[in-house]
Amino acid sequence: MMNTLLRVRVVALAIAAAPVPAGAQDMDHSGHGTHHSDKTGSASEDVSGAEDILEAYRAALVSRDAEGMSALFAENSAIFENGKAEGSFANYMEHHLGPELDAITSFTFTDPTLTVTRKGHMAYGYETYGYRIELEDGRVIERDGVATSVLSHDESGWKIVQYHSSSRAPRRP
Repeated sequence: MMNTLLRVRVVALAIAAAPVPAGAQDMDHSGHGTHHSDKTGSASEDVSGAEDILEAYRAALVSRDAEGMSALFAENSAIFENGKAEGSFANYMEHHLGPELDAITSFTFTDPTLTVTRKGHMAYGYETYGYRIELEDGRVIERDGVATSVLSHDESGWKIVQYHSSSRAPRRP
């Protein structure tokens, strides 16, 4: 197994280090057309739509809006939470998050940060935040969390295709 991983790394490094032929940079790509909508601006600069989706997900968690959350994820999404592969968002909602939402009376975020970088039709984001959850049975859960996201853009807009979050008890001085 280690030999296979080592070979993969060596090949990847060799490919990355290989010089790009000078002619490849001068090729005329004008006939290929653009693949992004005019309202999204430059493929490398405009991240507002992707940011809006991630902020909408956070808002839907606060309002416990399952339908609103589901609309933000691609059908073939992948969710990872605290070391567990949860499957698609639909599976995550049905078997994990949905039942939790039913027991929550209050969900609040504190000090959220969000950074999104766009690469063509894809974007990736990372977030940090604190959150507090109050449950019907009176328990209160306070955590510090982080999340990374991968989003894809097509004619219907931005959708989250992969979401990975983890949390821990806050460390107090």
